Amino acid sequence: MTDPLKLSVLGSTGSIGRSTLSLARAFPEKISIVGLAARDSLGPLAEQIREFSPAVVSVSDEANRKKLLGMLGSAKAPEVLVGRAGVNDVAADGGAEAVLCAVVGAAGLEPTWLALSKGLRVCLANKESLVLGGEILMGKARGRLAPVDSEHSAIFQALGGRLGDPALDSLILTASGGPFRGLTLADLGKVSREQALRHPTWSMGPKITVDSATMMNKGLEVIEAHHLFDLPYDRIEVLVHPQSYVHSLARFADGSILAQMGPADMRLAIAYALSHPGRWPLLEASRSNPLFGSYNDKAIPTDLTFGPPDRQAFKALALAESAGRLGGTAPATLNAANEVAVEAFLANRLSFTGIANLVERTLSALPAVKLQSLQDALEADSLARATAAGFLAKENF
Repeated sequence: MTDPLKLSVLGSTGSIGRSTLSLARAFPEKISIVGLAARDSLGPLAEQIREFSPAVVSVSDEANRKKLLGMLGSAKAPEVLVGRAGVNDVAADGGAEAVLCAVVGAAGLEPTWLALSKGLRVCLANKESLVLGGEILMGKARGRLAPVDSEHSAIFQALGGRLGDPALDSLILTASGGPFRGLTLADLGKVSREQALRHPTWSMGPKITVDSATMMNKGLEVIEAHHLFDLPYDRIEVLVHPQSYVHSLARFADGSILAQMGPADMRLAIAYALSHPGRWPLLEASRSNPLFGSYNDKAIPTDLTFGPPDRQAFKALALAESAGRLGGTAPATLNAANEVAVEAFLANRLSFTGIANLVERTLSALPAVKLQSLQDALEADSLARATAAGFLAKENF
């Protein structure tokens, strides 16, 4: 019997992080949690520390560090680090063999880069890392990167746990269509924050839920797929599949298509990223372990449908595809402007359709330049954030 995998979880209090820890709870013989990183959800983080006893954790700042230590009281406290440096240390120097990166946004790029540089396995749920730095990041992967996004996991599974196959011809990424599928651009101008946060099939954090509603999430996934599977953009297709049961499809040179299907539960993709090319008995766990919950309690749907996305109403998808084709710093600009826009929308300072408009305005103001280093990607991200914030303060979107 092999020792359990030493795993650090970045973004441990978010949706993906909690799902990962539910797997560690169900399979303690397979996963040992050695590091956790969260920003400021101190109550949930304290509970995770008590349950899993990691050696090292990270929080956003010194004030939260002191609060967390106070909450832990006389319990054996781990080493508590802070800030960007703290997340990086948990990722690369915390004693892990593998890192599950589920932090939100551009903040995931640097710890992903450092973990790969140290020769660690990375299970990547942070698509922004590849959007910002895919052109330079994939050279460090060397077979140690496993996707966690359900769509990319589906392709990864169809390829038997590999990121490439010479017989792979093209990809079809599926999209639920979000809560506003079928609405016109005029309709979308009237939707509210609360409506955008009600996703019909997936339970996710607010940022990714809004990205799904605008279909920016799918655009980011197109860029991610381009880098992961080394395919040109004209061989990556998007189809709207409201039932969210077929997670994506791989088309091969002989015309065969392999589709990966399963319930809308991220634990399937997380478990495969950790276990490939083998598979853990999730169905058995769901039957025998009440802590694991009802993993596969839905019948297989019989009304699977697919259709093209509406790129006029959901122009964020078209903007992302265009930025991906431009390459260089354009995807970093796209992502940064989108993060600024979504934050403003969630704060009721920007309309729903204003999200894509602000992204488009920022892209038009910052021409793409060649990406040569991690620092280039981080600087492009910073410039785009400042530019988008400036437009948001001065213009009406």
